[in-house]
Amino acid sequence: MDPLTPASEQPVSDPGQRAPAAFLLLCGVGLLAILSSTMSKSPVLPLFADYLGARDATLGLIAAASTYTGIVLSIPAGVLSDRLGRRLVLLGSGLVFASAPVLYLFVHSPGALAAVRAYHGIATAVFGPVAMAYVADLAPVRRGERMGLFSSATLIGRSLAPLAGGFLLALSFHAVYVGCAIAGAIALALAWMLPRSAQTQGAARAGLRDALREAGQGLGQTVRNRAILCASGAEAVIYLCFGAIETFLPLYAIQHRIPTWQIGIIFAAQIITVALTKPLLGGLSDRVGRIPVISGGLMLGAGALVGLSLLSGAWGLGVAAAMFGLALSAVTSATSAFVSDLSRARHYGAALGVLSTIMDVGHSTGPVLAGALVGALSYQPTFRLIAALPVAMALVLLLTVRSAPRERVTARSDAR
Repeated sequence: MDPLTPASEQPVSDPGQRAPAAFLLLCGVGLLAILSSTMSKSPVLPLFADYLGARDATLGLIAAASTYTGIVLSIPAGVLSDRLGRRLVLLGSGLVFASAPVLYLFVHSPGALAAVRAYHGIATAVFGPVAMAYVADLAPVRRGERMGLFSSATLIGRSLAPLAGGFLLALSFHAVYVGCAIAGAIALALAWMLPRSAQTQGAARAGLRDALREAGQGLGQTVRNRAILCASGAEAVIYLCFGAIETFLPLYAIQHRIPTWQIGIIFAAQIITVALTKPLLGGLSDRVGRIPVISGGLMLGAGALVGLSLLSGAWGLGVAAAMFGLALSAVTSATSAFVSDLSRARHYGAALGVLSTIMDVGHSTGPVLAGALVGALSYQPTFRLIAALPVAMALVLLLTVRSAPRERVTARSDAR
């Protein structure tokens, strides 16, 4: 049967026959969905909020609205996908990707903009963990490499968004959001073509009581697994560091009289590094194990933060930022695969929802923590202090996994 057979038809029994086409289609959905979502905020969001009269504190609330939605909804979305199937839940997120940009056209106040941002956050909150669970369904082997490739596809969309958004912004605010709506609508159309995930066929037909009991069991097993929680903590810590860097590195660079166009190049080097190395480092984790790659990435991230505190020129900061991009790539390419390895196939959504929620907490904490430290100290001591967090997390992860039963931390390719 055609691997792109709609869900209304019976899918093939051998997932290997449909995985390549379905995976490529999912990558297309991810690229366009993240392009649409990122274009709605970079670079237009702060400018649109200022045009509406939002002040600094209100702007921070508007910017954080979508992240807080992710913290609330990632786990329920993952659990729901375990019960109803990945495709159906992805279609729900696709509807939000397509409809939310239209709502911006009717926004006339900062409060309304914050509400629309919270609604738009539903799309990414649902899409992130469910799409990764879908990749896990399709990749019983070479899982780290496949997850890295999918992440690189979304990073392409994230990288193209500011360029497309800037071009459309030259026309008007509304032109940007029309472009977001078009990209979101195409992503929804591609999501409709996705086949159902074979692992959730029987689950979707279960009765409500059985479904709720099974969902609770899956979530309970996930949150009781120390190795899963530590891997999630590792991703949260690296994103905490990333949140601090993306917020305060531009101000640190300006303090050193680096032109704004060179600051853009510094961040471009970081994004390009992540996009190019994620599949490679994911494949490396398939071969040498997840823990060495995760812990190595955490230590490299600490080194990059120390480097930022010691360097000042555009080239030096660029190298340190690219090094942190490599660290971010190493940690995130292996954590999702590791969490999937430790979970039962029918609980991938719940496990990756927990991972996504903990990551969002770390990401949103980074700017707050760094802001407090910068206000009390300065940029250089702040970077050095934050560098201690990934070192500590690497030690916790190694000790936790070392003390866990071997069968719980060894990557398994069976469907359990």
